[in-house]
Amino acid sequence: MSDHTRDARDGLTRLERVILWQLRETEKERGGSSAGVPTAMLYGRVLEHVDVSVEEFTRTLQRLIGTLGGR
Repeated sequence: MSDHTRDARDGLTRLERVILWQLRETEKERGGSSAGVPTAMLYGRVLEHVDVSVEEFTRTLQRLIGTLGGR
């Protein structure tokens, strides 16, 4: 599956899924909320799994945070 193809199960792309996964893992390790996760640290962790530019990572993260913040 491409990093940009949406999964039929939940509509997430691979990039979105990896960002959310690594955000949660980093939150657990740091014992706090997502506000305590430095963006650069998260980008480095995501980059270990998906080849993504800083710009695309930032756009995707902003979109996800906007989606999550609107609950």
